[in-house]
Amino acid sequence: MKGQEWYQAKDIAEDYDTKRFSRGGRLIDKREKQAVLDAVSPVEDKRILEIACGTGRFTTMLAGHGGEVTGLDISEAMLQQGREKVRNNGVGDAIEFLRGDAARLPFPDNHFDAVFAIRFFHLAETPASFLREMSRVSRDQVFFDTFNRYSTRTVYNWLLPMGSRLYSESEVDRLLRGADLTLIDEAHDFILPYGFYRQIPDEIASSFREADTTIGETSVGELLASVSYWNTTVG
Repeated sequence: MKGQEWYQAKDIAEDYDTKRFSRGGRLIDKREKQAVLDAVSPVEDKRILEIACGTGRFTTMLAGHGGEVTGLDISEAMLQQGREKVRNNGVGDAIEFLRGDAARLPFPDNHFDAVFAIRFFHLAETPASFLREMSRVSRDQVFFDTFNRYSTRTVYNWLLPMGSRLYSESEVDRLLRGADLTLIDEAHDFILPYGFYRQIPDEIASSFREADTTIGETSVGELLASVSYWNTTVG
């Protein structure tokens, strides 16, 4: 995985949510949470695994909706922030955090009802092995997102410290076939790149987001979308 050492730094973990999801970044956080919630609902009593759970943004949300959630991450510093977050939200009893490698998941086959990963595959050097593991431990659903090859992200991707793996739709299709997954739904969003939103205040970001969404609902917008959400079923 790209960025393993970076994500495991204590100071990065402590500031991660503030730097990524403040200012206009709140719009990104809201959209990602809604995408996860839409995909895995109904959540109540469902056994769910999040790959690369980081600071527990989604695990905390899903536990609050009645899910039995396990969060796995390679960074102990990120997990510590997640544990603090769930304690503060009073949902600690519904969440288990584990440090582990997503390429070798420490769970038996068909252990979870749903397995998902957000902001993970852009760092994956061997995405096929990760997706196969996600499929193996899920009895029903696998949900994940990708950053797209033909999007505005390509303009500045080379400037990022770790870069990003960008995916074409045909590459995603090959990954799904290799993991024995069947696509049941997809969504494409954010013509303007995430980095743009993080740099501007909420009130300005909202206006750009409105225009972004309007264009994104057209056929041209779908082609230019920087992020895609893939909802699949096992088998």
